[in-house]
Amino acid sequence: MKEVLTNPSAGYYMSKDVFGEKGDFITSPEISQMFGELIAIWLINEWTKCGKPTPFQIVELGPGRGTLMSDVLRVFSKFKMAESDFSVSLVEVSPYLSQIQEKCLCKTQNEKISELPIDSQHYKESKSLYGSPVRWYNHISDLPHTFTLFLAHEFFDALPIHKLVKVDQGWREVLIDLNREDSTLRYVLSRERTPAALYCRENEVRKDLEISPQSSVTIQVMASRIHQDGGIGLVIDYGHEGDKTDTFRGFKNHKLHDPLVEPGTADLTADVDFSALKWAATHPRSVEDWKANLTFGTVDQKDFLTRMGINMRLEKLLASCRNEKLANDLKSAHRMLTDPMEMGSKFKFLALYPAVMEKILLKYPPPGFS
Repeated sequence: MKEVLTNPSAGYYMSKDVFGEKGDFITSPEISQMFGELIAIWLINEWTKCGKPTPFQIVELGPGRGTLMSDVLRVFSKFKMAESDFSVSLVEVSPYLSQIQEKCLCKTQNEKISELPIDSQHYKESKSLYGSPVRWYNHISDLPHTFTLFLAHEFFDALPIHKLVKVDQGWREVLIDLNREDSTLRYVLSRERTPAALYCRENEVRKDLEISPQSSVTIQVMASRIHQDGGIGLVIDYGHEGDKTDTFRGFKNHKLHDPLVEPGTADLTADVDFSALKWAATHPRSVEDWKANLTFGTVDQKDFLTRMGINMRLEKLLASCRNEKLANDLKSAHRMLTDPMEMGSKFKFLALYPAVMEKILLKYPPPGFS
């Protein structure tokens, strides 16, 4: 998955726009502004609950076209957030997508790598349309240490997985091999136990597993930063609570595609195991790292958006809409985001908080989660 999606010269994400109707899939922010607006309101509310600490940064992992962050920053500007000392940090490995994000979010595109200090952790910087600094990073570990609002929307589903199968001899890994007869790719089973089996829990009852060590490490870094520097995390993705087995698949032109056929031309993905993310977020790599963080969720997208007021927002937009086609598009977008048969139940929301906020959250639970 890692090689097919992010290979520097031929990776799926590295040299083209894969989002929207002309791409291979559509994300919630691309469907309607309402999605990003409600995410922004949630972030402002929780930041206020923390005491409005400054300076702070908004971090998005895998920002796509920049649409979600664009909506968030627009709402922030309505609440005079530009007067607060905050910056935007984007974790993006694709040079092509970083250019698209810059065009979407920034006034100018004139900061080149050669103009940055040699010891800079970020590889590009600019200013948003609202004046806040925007910087691009290759890795979450490169981010500056400060109070952080983390956003990860459809990020973890693209991180590489290992597939494991339980046989009489124990766990064996599903590997990808070359069929020498016709030079096609095929699945094979490892002869022996592989290191990936170390991630299997002792009480695991499933016989078929998908595990993502990179996802666990990433959310542990996020949790460690939240504990050390202060912050909140919001993870949004399609996934499950540790009950699904075989979800690895490809998408091309909005249709299912065999992952082993024409690698590099289709998106590869697997449902996120939120139970594994929550375990990793609350179990430090060493005892000294942090106290157990708090997690809320998961909740279905339809429930989160409804509790956050998407129905009222739709009514407000429809009331000011004089174009019948635009009104129908708004209604269609609302249905797509909230209908259980569409995105409403497939997508889940998970929130992360530092342990020191336990008493506050008992009194004022996160909106959208209850």
